Amino acid sequence: MARSHVKGNPELLRVVHELRLAARSHDAPVWASVADRLERARHQTPAVNVGQLERIAAADETLVVPGKVLADGDLSKKLTVAAFSYSAEARMKIHAAGGTALSLHDLLKAKPSGAGVRLIA
Repeated sequence: MARSHVKGNPELLRVVHELRLAARSHDAPVWASVADRLERARHQTPAVNVGQLERIAAADETLVVPGKVLADGDLSKKLTVAAFSYSAEARMKIHAAGGTALSLHDLLKAKPSGAGVRLIA
């Protein structure tokens, strides 16, 4: 029988709850998918580096990272990135490129329907 594990981070639990509510009330499956990924074990949600965002994203795109953004690589595009957490250097690189680093809560307020949001996993 599989062992169930309850997440202990109250901030993570609050964000997952908000994402689930938004997914139901706005009929936005992207928020349900982000909540599912945040509920996974930490080793199943790999961190995303700034260099990866540079390679896969177009300029002025809005991205959601269900996990942590790390600073390996360079960023030259203006991106709006929402993630559960950032390293300090990753946040600085995003801002230096003219982009915005948001929390998931802030992006959920700005785009409750999830339109124009791309999930990066």
